[in-house]
Amino acid sequence: MSEQNDPSSAEAGAEQPSHGLGLLVGLPLICAAILGGWTLWRQTAELDDIESRQLAWGTILDLTREHIVLTLVTTAIVLVTAVPLGILLTRPAFRRLSTPVVGFANAGQAAPVIGIIVLLAMWIGFGFRAAVISLGLYAFLPVLRNTIVGLQQVDPTLVEAARGMGMSGFDVLRRVELPLAIPIIMAGVRTALVLVVGTASFATFINAGGLGALIVTGITLFRNSVLISGALIIAVLALLIDWAGRVFERIATPKGLS
Repeated sequence: MSEQNDPSSAEAGAEQPSHGLGLLVGLPLICAAILGGWTLWRQTAELDDIESRQLAWGTILDLTREHIVLTLVTTAIVLVTAVPLGILLTRPAFRRLSTPVVGFANAGQAAPVIGIIVLLAMWIGFGFRAAVISLGLYAFLPVLRNTIVGLQQVDPTLVEAARGMGMSGFDVLRRVELPLAIPIIMAGVRTALVLVVGTASFATFINAGGLGALIVTGITLFRNSVLISGALIIAVLALLIDWAGRVFERIATPKGLS
């Protein structure tokens, strides 16, 4: 039976948009419920002096701001390097280099992120810059790989048709290839964002700030309330970042492809 006459195929196609819309609506609600429950606990819990200082609202807001800044700066650097490189490696003159470059990026991501952070900090100094570089190296692969895969999966007949209409190579890339590759590229960007949010917790080991300080304090001082609070806030932040990536993906995807 052909896919055109298969009811199950039609149902699957209809479920895809509704599934995506459900995530767009459901993720913020889930995050709000989690944060609301944690806030209620924080207001009513009996905390000792150490827990009260670590979980003070000013401290939480400062650490969250540091975590978000670290995530956004790292992601911006990854985007302005990985996407252009992925585009370059899909051009005929450089296509043969795509395999070794992706292999090298794979090897970089396979290394433990905490090891990369500490080694870079010992080399270029502790602080924000070392954290951004090390996290950027870790998040580079998903964006690079998805950029290459997304552009490679564009239908060659569409590219040839665009060239036949007299478009230049740049116009074909801008008006045909990139719009069609956007969903796959954005999936890589979302993966990188979530990776950075999670691994940014290690930045506290090199004095780069972030919510990882709560986890370290909780482990060091045997304060489970501080430890769990830090892990919970980081998890919610990762969900919100993923949600923001889905919203941007939906906006950036050309109509008819979403």
